[in-house]
Amino acid sequence: MSGLKKILGLLWIALGPVIIIFLFMQAADKIGAATDGIARTNTTLQWAIIILIFIPICTGLVIFGYYAWKGEYDHLPESSKEL
Repeated sequence: MSGLKKILGLLWIALGPVIIIFLFMQAADKIGAATDGIARTNTTLQWAIIILIFIPICTGLVIFGYYAWKGEYDHLPESSKEL
């Protein structure tokens, strides 16, 4: 089971930056497709908010993957006495 956690940890580490790159590519595509000045401004603002929300989420995903890869989740506490 710990081997699976380590493999999934590497997956989470790789997935974080891939998601951010994908979001930037989608944002550039959608902002470039907007032709009107107001529509372009609204689209830019929407994508800026989406990217700003997802950057900390993806950072947390990478940190979670790092800890899984290092084996921090191999033994989880079973009672409050182990905390």
